[in-house]
Amino acid sequence: MSPVIARPAPEQDDDYAVTAEFYDVLQARQDSMRVERLYGGAVASARLGVLDVGAGTGRVTLMSLANSQVDVHAVEPSRAMRGPLMTRLASLPAELRARVTVHPEPLGEAGLRGVADVAVCHNVVACLSPASRRALWPAVAASLVPGGSLFLQLPPARVPGDDIVRVLPEQQVGRHHYGGRVTMSGAGDRIQTRFDYWVRAGAGVLRESTETFWMWPAWRAELVSDLAPYRFVPRTGVCDPDVLAMTLRGP
Repeated sequence: MSPVIARPAPEQDDDYAVTAEFYDVLQARQDSMRVERLYGGAVASARLGVLDVGAGTGRVTLMSLANSQVDVHAVEPSRAMRGPLMTRLASLPAELRARVTVHPEPLGEAGLRGVADVAVCHNVVACLSPASRRALWPAVAASLVPGGSLFLQLPPARVPGDDIVRVLPEQQVGRHHYGGRVTMSGAGDRIQTRFDYWVRAGAGVLRESTETFWMWPAWRAELVSDLAPYRFVPRTGVCDPDVLAMTLRGP
């Protein structure tokens, strides 16, 4: 019998090739605190599994392993972001690694069915066009069991009229200082988000990098309406202005 040879997955353009190097250094600590605040309690209540949609370098995944005793499914199509995620998971004790599965394809291609009772979409929805966003919901619904909960970080509600600039505090790594700046600009019905990064030593800049992303605004009510056809209803008792919490009704 001939051996079965797996075909290599087709390569995709990676939108995070630049950001992956700087994300953990400049933003991970603050994002870890935000993740714990937004989803920590919900993840702790999971009894079947946690689905992390758009796991990135692993902030929600690691929090889920720490706060729960269930299996965690981390979905991350970006090779650049998946590299730090896998490195981080490799450093964990074997008993924790045994509970996490990393899926390197989009959720709609992962074939997950009824694997979780808590799903988290952190820092994801804003980066999806309306069509891509709507295509995600049936895959999330299929991954959850009836009665399961979906928690998603809300995108901006509107396109900004003026540029919004946020400077990321510099961080020291050895003799080098890493810094960054985020600029959000309105562009029709979209938001252009530009990340400028730099590495300096003393007063001199060693190198600079830039990466630009598109974001799409959406109102809370718009997302509730988009999710309704897939049996999602607003979850009672959750009133955080940064998060939309939904429950999957039974068939």
